[in-house]
Amino acid sequence: MNLFQRLRYALTGDLPLPRAQLEAARAARRLASWRGGNESLNSLILQGGGLLRSRARELARSNPYASNAASSFTAHAVGAGIKPSSLVEDAGLKDQLQRLWLDWTDEADADGVTDFYGLQAMVARALFEAGECFIRFRVRRVEDGLSVPLQLQLLPAEQLPLEKSATLPYGREVLMGIEFDARGQRRAYHFLKNHPGDIRQLGRGETVRIPASEIIHIFQPLQEGQIRGLPWIAPALPKLWLLDQYDDAELDRKKVAAMFAAFITRPQAEDVMGEDDAPRDDDGAALLGLQPGTMQLLLPGEDIKFSDPADVGGSYEAFQYRTLLACCSAMGVPYTNVTGDLRQANYSSLREGKLEFRRRMEQFQHNTLIFQLCRPVWNRWVREAALSGAIPNHYQLKQVKWIPPKWDWVDPLKDRKAEIEAIKAGLKSRSDVIESEGYDAEEVDRRIAADQQRERELGLSFETTQSAPAAEQREDIDEEILVPDARESGGSAA
Repeated sequence: MNLFQRLRYALTGDLPLPRAQLEAARAARRLASWRGGNESLNSLILQGGGLLRSRARELARSNPYASNAASSFTAHAVGAGIKPSSLVEDAGLKDQLQRLWLDWTDEADADGVTDFYGLQAMVARALFEAGECFIRFRVRRVEDGLSVPLQLQLLPAEQLPLEKSATLPYGREVLMGIEFDARGQRRAYHFLKNHPGDIRQLGRGETVRIPASEIIHIFQPLQEGQIRGLPWIAPALPKLWLLDQYDDAELDRKKVAAMFAAFITRPQAEDVMGEDDAPRDDDGAALLGLQPGTMQLLLPGEDIKFSDPADVGGSYEAFQYRTLLACCSAMGVPYTNVTGDLRQANYSSLREGKLEFRRRMEQFQHNTLIFQLCRPVWNRWVREAALSGAIPNHYQLKQVKWIPPKWDWVDPLKDRKAEIEAIKAGLKSRSDVIESEGYDAEEVDRRIAADQQRERELGLSFETTQSAPAAEQREDIDEEILVPDARESGGSAA
């Protein structure tokens, strides 16, 4: 403390307030206009979540970059589907379970427009556009003829109204359409009967209470205590929309410049011979066209001027590139995936970009899609299959692992050799490698054994592998051919 602060402390006993050492917490001149908000994420979603979602939907449907980003996100997150592999030890029971699941995937959609893996893709795209999605279990009758009497109905986020809030007896409350009990557990969802923007008029505005046990709410939680989801594309929305407006203005400017418009001026507005039969615009002004080889004679006092719109200059490409980079960073999708522009890409940059994108997608697959969607569906499917008598009722049938789609090789030869070396060194198992490519290891082994058995029965022989001694001998021969003996060459082999 300085002398003045010590004197103040001696007189009043007040300690001086410590100076803020964190630069972002200082109220300096250049940070004076920065106002931080203390609202919770739930409050922000309640205030502007509906408008944010509608803007994200509209942009993902109309903006080419946003639409391509949504397609790329969905393709990498789901691909051909995140598929289950039962952990049942009984090979016969596992095969029965897997075959029954395969039959049911074609019947899973209550609307009948896709299969279970198509529903996964629709969920992933909904999370990109709207931030959340809902699935309702629809239990069917045995007489319906389904392999397992269960179907899934996809419900859009708009069908659960954000403005639906109420206080109920016994400590229960409804927040943003979701009913919670006194312990904060989800008990029910209050859905609108129809989409608020749907063409159906019957039951418009009416809500129905559905128990939470019949609903799967899928969203990516970003903050503790979060109730509803935010669109994945949300951070990029302002820049994408403004960039789209800028592009439209540039297209209009180019269109006007390409018209090669000419304007004839004269001192007075008197009629000129030859204009009586000329076509006119909405304001009655005569329109004179130019044809190839035309030599137009002007009357005294008239002058002709051609439009010459200002060019955008050399900054347009750089501005577009930097703005799109910021948008792609906000969406977490690589620039090359969104734009298809590979001019400034090379092998190293592509590899690093894909690896980073894969890490983010793997996190999203395991923490969101598998945990919130795949596991609850499998558990409910096993329960309904056992109740219908399609499979034996055994608690171990719920044990399953989910295999995401394989990633395409960045460098197939190098990556494959690296996998083989890891297996030889005991750092990785064959099962890990097979599952990383989206296949079930046990199924692959069975198919390999069946192929080998069929080859022996038909007398076929394919040179797929060679023994280790033969391989080492071949390498020695190659070395002798490439590096001759020093005595034969008359010099040192080195």
